Parts: sequence; structure tokens; C-alpha cells
Amino acid sequence: MPPAAEVFIQATDTDPDVQAQRVVEETHRQLLERLAALTEPHEELTTASTEQLRRLLTATEQTLYAAASGAAETRLLIRALRTAASTIGRHADSLTTATDGSERAGAARTLAGMLSVHLGMERAVLLPALRALPGVDLSALVGDFTTVLAGGRLEDPAVVDVRGIPHGQRHPRIFTRFARLADRESFVLVNNHDPKPLRHEFEATHLGRFTWEYVESGPEQWQIRITRVDGDA
Repeated sequence: MPPAAEVFIQATDTDPDVQAQRVVEETHRQLLERLAALTEPHEELTTASTEQLRRLLTATEQTLYAAASGAAETRLLIRALRTAASTIGRHADSLTTATDGSERAGAARTLAGMLSVHLGMERAVLLPALRALPGVDLSALVGDFTTVLAGGRLEDPAVVDVRGIPHGQRHPRIFTRFARLADRESFVLVNNHDPKPLRHEFEATHLGRFTWEYVESGPEQWQIRITRVDGDA
């Protein structure tokens, strides 16, 4: 029997996934409240709000989006959410470049409207989808999410050895690691078979943005150097 701390009832307040989802929901609520306060904006408050927004977008990309980007069930959803997040990030610049309070307030109202819809999609669609994906630990993902949101850095191992990880949990771990690479950075994947299905998933989700180099090709162990390429290959 598992320890008492690990016993919970699914879909109740004791469920770690439910608790994790509420952490994200509270983070969204706080940011939207900050933007609403910009109807009578001060420059310092505007700067703090846009910084918080950018940290939120970064944290979401590196954790929640990354884990879902390689799954067939959520691939198109993540593509749409990333497009919207990019638009929101560009619009946030209009807050910092506004020349007076009236212009700043108008930009804040527009941004708050865009963000409200976007975050609503994350809460209503993305989080339940992540909870249903095989191999995804939403509670652990949200732990990483809060770390990045607070300005911390996640552990970025140079070698990702998935041989001891159950098959259904490997791909989310690998895509999450890839999402944290900078341009031209890489990690080495170690596996006990040639991960051709994984390469097909990378081609479907990151076409032209990665390189795949075999360092070792069996028969008992495979090592592949996966490099992020944001510019020209």
C-alpha cells in the first residue's frame, strides 16, 4: 500500500493534477488583474506587468507547450496556442512604447482581452488534454512552470538517458528538454533502440528547426545528438 501522502481521489482536491491546475489558474488570474489595473496606468506598474507576462509566456512554452508538442492529440492545439502567444508577446511591446497614459491604457485593454481568451483556452483545453496524455506528469510540469515563472532555471542535462523511463513517458520528457535549448545548443539522447518514431514527431512539429546526428547506432545502445536550429541550418 502506498504511503498516506500518495493516496488521493482523482478529480478531487486531493488529486495532484487538480492542485497543479489550480496553480496555473491562480497565476492567470493574478496577471489579468494586473492588466485590468492598467486602466489608470503608471509606468512602473506597466513595466512590472509586461515582465510578468513575458515570464508567463516563457514558462508556459518551456513546460506545458513543450510536453504537449510531440503528441498527435495536441500537436495542432499547441501550434495554434504558440501562434497566439507570439502575437500577444508582440502586442505587449505596445505597452512599453506607449507615450502617455491614455495610449497605455488602450493598449492594456486590448492586451487584456487577447490574453483573457488565450489563457481561457489553456485552462479549458490544454490543461485537461495534458492530464489525459500518457506519460505526462502535470504536477511535475507545473512545478517547473512555477520555477521559471519565479525567474529560476530548470535543470538542463547534456545527456537525456530514457532507457529507464517507461515508453509512454519518454517523448514528453524529450520534447520538454528540446524546448529549453537555445539556438545551436544540443543534447544527446540515449535509448535502447533506434528512435525513428520520435524523429518523425520532430519532423512533424519542428521541421527545419533541428538536426539529428547519430553518435552511436546500436546494437544495444543508440545515441543521437539533437540540436536546435532557429536560423538557417
